[in-house]
Order: sequence, then structure tokens, then C-alpha cells
Amino acid sequence: MNTARDEAERAALAASDDCGCGPTAAEREQFWKRPIGRRSVFGLGAMSVVALAAFWIGSGVSAAYAATYPSWDDVQRAKGNEAAKGAEVQRIQGLIQSLTRNVADTQAAAQVASDEYYTAQQEFFDAITTADELQAQADEQAAIAEEASRKAGQLAAQLYRNGGDDTTLQLFLAGSAAESDELLSRLGTLDKFMQYNRAVYDDAISSKNTAQSFSDQAAVARDERDRLQQVAEQKMRAAQDAADAAQAALDEQTAYLGTLEAQLAALQDTTAQTVAGYQAGVAVRAAEEKARREREAAEAAANSGGNSGGGGQAGTGGWVRPHGGARSSSYGPRTPICGPQGCSSSYHYGADLANGCGAAIFAANSGTVEYAGANGNYGNYVRIQHGGGVSSGYAHIKPGGIAVRRGQWVESGQVIAYAGNTGRSFGCHLHFEVYINGGYTNPVRFMEDRGVYV
Repeated sequence: MNTARDEAERAALAASDDCGCGPTAAEREQFWKRPIGRRSVFGLGAMSVVALAAFWIGSGVSAAYAATYPSWDDVQRAKGNEAAKGAEVQRIQGLIQSLTRNVADTQAAAQVASDEYYTAQQEFFDAITTADELQAQADEQAAIAEEASRKAGQLAAQLYRNGGDDTTLQLFLAGSAAESDELLSRLGTLDKFMQYNRAVYDDAISSKNTAQSFSDQAAVARDERDRLQQVAEQKMRAAQDAADAAQAALDEQTAYLGTLEAQLAALQDTTAQTVAGYQAGVAVRAAEEKARREREAAEAAANSGGNSGGGGQAGTGGWVRPHGGARSSSYGPRTPICGPQGCSSSYHYGADLANGCGAAIFAANSGTVEYAGANGNYGNYVRIQHGGGVSSGYAHIKPGGIAVRRGQWVESGQVIAYAGNTGRSFGCHLHFEVYINGGYTNPVRFMEDRGVYV
């Protein structure tokens, strides 16, 4: 039994009703039962090619790990025979090229997938805005129609109380010209009231029709919103697969390239230096790399307080502040900032917290990592699913600064990454977002409601 996980899911479930910006859990479940249309299939088909290329399927590039790497004994034996040495040199050179090519190819595929994921995510966010705006216009026109109908009813009731039904009889029974003139005057006034009432009624009908039109458009927009959400989540999975493939290629290169280069140098060396000497150099570099990783792990533990209770200010339901520093940009419309890497968006879906380059980023609550990799203009990005339809996103992480992997369970306040300036960013900071049922919501208000101020 995982008490922290259960508590996180209960807290997230309680929060999931705070926002109607994305489809509800019921709407989402209903939509996912529907197949993707032809338009979606064609869009996702291109991504499938990229994903397959990331795993070296159909690309014509052989994975280096599929080959057998030479041992130092192989190198030692080859040095004693010119023919064997030439073959071993060629073999090692091919492996080095393959490792380098695989890293380049998979990173390129991951970049394409990352950009497609970002584009799909932003199109989904735009569709949320469109659907919400159309529904707001429909509600506004419906309210106008209701008010106009109420006024028309009041006027009709007032006319009836003033004797509207017996005016003709009074005209025929008028005993004098003065009475006739008075009645004619009353009829004139009545006619004006009737004309006004007709105008009010016409306005009510017009507003009602307009409201229906907006409501119909909003329904279509919500369908498009849900379709785009499905596409965005498909793109997210494809981008994660591509990122994992690129990381696997990089890990393989890191593990073998230094040894291969040392072995190649040993075969090509005509001096008296022994193979053992080259082998010792590789061991030294491996020890240095291991020490570096241990230092980074120790720094991460220190930044998180050495336990799962690290992070910033704590609120209710397990929520904590995800980063130190001041808020440098809030949620909502803003004036775009431009630089060499392009311009920022005119609408800010998150809150920016600036605590310096390399400062620790903490999980805002417990949950499962559902994405860890590049994400277009967000740069390096992590997304955590907290349960109950609530998730959080962390963007602009420094190169190599992601400290978690997809599928990993993280505790509230655990270090998950380090702040950087990747993507379309204008200085080291954390761009923090909160999603409800996949749709964006105001993270500042969301966290404040839980006693955390960002």
C-alpha cells in the first residue's frame, strides 16, 4: 500500500473540478472510445515514420549495439599480425562511425518529434480557448434573449392591466368628441407600446437564434478540442519514444566510444606503449565519470533535503512550491518578448519562477512521470501525472538537467530537474504549468487554493 500515492491521487481528484477548460473525465472517456478520423491518421502517420526511424527500423542504419564490440584481448592479438590489425582497425572505425551516426540520427528524429509534440499541444490549448469563447458568447446571447423576453412579457401584462382588450368598445360608446379625442390619444400611445413590444420581441428572437448559432459552433469546437487533445497525447508518446531512443544511443556512445577510441589508438600506435597503458587510461576516465555522477547525485540529495520532503514552501494535500526565487512572469496575456531565438507567446499558460541557472526544480506533488525530454519551445520538459485528471509541467530545464525518467514515481518535493534556458527562453528559469483533464489552468490560483504561493 502506498499512502503517499493514495493521498496525492485523492488531492488531485478533489482539484479536478476546479476548471472547465478541458474535457471532463466523462467526456474524455467517451471521446477515446471513438476512432481517430482520416485527418488524424495522416497526421500521426508522419510521426510514426519518425518514431520508427528513432529505433533504426527501415532507416538503413545499423544499431551499434547490435554488433559485437572488440575486447582488449582482441586488440592485443591483432597487434601481432598486420592483416588482423588492419581488419580490426577497420572494424573499430566502423563501430565509432555507427555510434556517432546513431546519436545524430536519433537526436534529429527526437527533435522533429519534440517540435510536433509542442505544436500539437499548443493547437490543443488554442482549441480550448476557442471553444470556451464561443460558449461564453452563446451564454451571453442567451442571457440577452431571456432579458428581452422578460421585458416583452412585462409590457404585455401592463397593457392588459390598462384595459387593452376593451379599447374598441370604449371608442364606440364615447359620448363626446372630447372623450373620442382622449381615446384616440390613448390608442396612439397603445400603438407605440405595441411597436416597442414588437421590437423587444424581435430582439429576443434574434438573440435566441444567435445564442443557438454560437452554441452549435461551441459544440463543434469542443469536438475539435477533444480531437486535438488525442493527437497531442499521441504526439507526446511518440516524442517520448524518440527521446528514449536518442538517450539510449547517447548512453551507448558514452559507454563504448572512449574504449573504442583507445583501442584504435593502441592498434595504430607504433611506439612501445602497451595495450595495458591504453586500457588503464580508459579505466581512469570511467572512474572520473562515476565520481561526477556521484557528486551530482549527492547535490540532488542535498537540494531535496536528503528525503522526499524537500522542495519549497509546503501547502495542503501534498502540494509544494516547485522552485525557489521570485515569480518573473505570471499567467495570462502578456506583451511578447523577442530575441535571437524568436518571440515569446502573447498568452502565458504558466508561471515563471527564477532562482538562477542550475537551481533545483521539485515535483509539485507526488505522481508518475509521463514525459521527460525535449518539447519544442519549452526546451527540456518534464510532465508529472498526479491522478484525478491533474498533472503539472516543468519547462526550460538545462541541458542534461532532467533527473527522472518516464514511468518513474516521484514524491512531493523530490528533485526532478535543474533550471536552465533551453527552448524559447530569455534567461534561466522554471516555466511551471498545471493541467486539469489535459487542459491548461491558472497555476498561480491553483497553487494558492492549496496554500502555496508561486
